[in-house]
Amino acid sequence: MNVTLRLATESDIPLIADMARRIWLDYYPAVVSVEQVEYMLERFYSATALSEQMHDGQAFYLPEATKLGAAGYLSVSKTVPGSYFMHKFYIDNGLRGRGIGQEALRLLGQVLPEMNELRLNVNRKNYQSINFYFKTGFVIESCMDIPIGNGYEMNDFRMVLHLKRSAL
Repeated sequence: MNVTLRLATESDIPLIADMARRIWLDYYPAVVSVEQVEYMLERFYSATALSEQMHDGQAFYLPEATKLGAAGYLSVSKTVPGSYFMHKFYIDNGLRGRGIGQEALRLLGQVLPEMNELRLNVNRKNYQSINFYFKTGFVIESCMDIPIGNGYEMNDFRMVLHLKRSAL
């Protein structure tokens, strides 16, 4: 499957918000409560929140697969020279396991040639994603509990990929 990585614009916000709702409501109630999913969708994926994130320096990308269109979304921002943080990385539920995520990471390395390392947070109960990240060369750097409001917190691993040592 041929995959490209397109830089998203504000006109893509409705598409990203729609994908987020579908992905999160299908996948995440097994990881966190439905109430927390709804809270996080409103807090991080409303049109206003996505627009603010874009304006605050997060670059959103859409992995697009031939004949399928947008297969997911991701967002990154530079933390220090050579180092990036991936805030979001999601592949549509029915398209997982087809190599799209791995290809999206490889293409991200091409789009950001100065990137030497990439960090992200992943829920400690999200075993499918953790295993994907291990497979692509990420390692666990730390464990953290991050309060996000309304009595909720994200119970995450911080993972890091050192691009010079990875299989990407």
